[in-house]
Amino acid sequence: MSWIGGSLAMLSTLSITAVAGLSPAQASCRFLVPLGGGGDPVVAKQIGPDRALGRTNWNTDFVVDRDYKSYRFFFTSASTERALFPIAGFMVFTDGANLQVINETPTFNPGEGREFGPFKAVPGRRSRLMNFRVGSSNHPGSLGFSYRISVKGCE
Repeated sequence: MSWIGGSLAMLSTLSITAVAGLSPAQASCRFLVPLGGGGDPVVAKQIGPDRALGRTNWNTDFVVDRDYKSYRFFFTSASTERALFPIAGFMVFTDGANLQVINETPTFNPGEGREFGPFKAVPGRRSRLMNFRVGSSNHPGSLGFSYRISVKGCE
């Protein structure tokens, strides 16, 4: 009887994965925690102005707590109107070097989102952060638009 129950549980997991449109590889992904974010893996922000002095709120770092095979960046517009979002994503390595993996300026309708990736880990390099940047002084019309972001590391 337990074998049948185990088969049903396995079938149930496979069905959920298939219905959700996820491959088994996607099912083994984990949210990365934002640096200084209090534990919630999904960060909600608004594009702020460029500043001559000080820092913008454009950058959000997600901590890589162990080695992963790939990374996926997730973006969702939280604005109430169609908006342009300058988006960049970087892998930041333990030696301080980085690799840009996203450089786009897509337009999203309210509630619309997108997954960027998967981006494979770089052989021989250890990632320490995934940096998600939303905002640009080249696109001042994007100021004030809201969004939600997250990053997953995948086995």
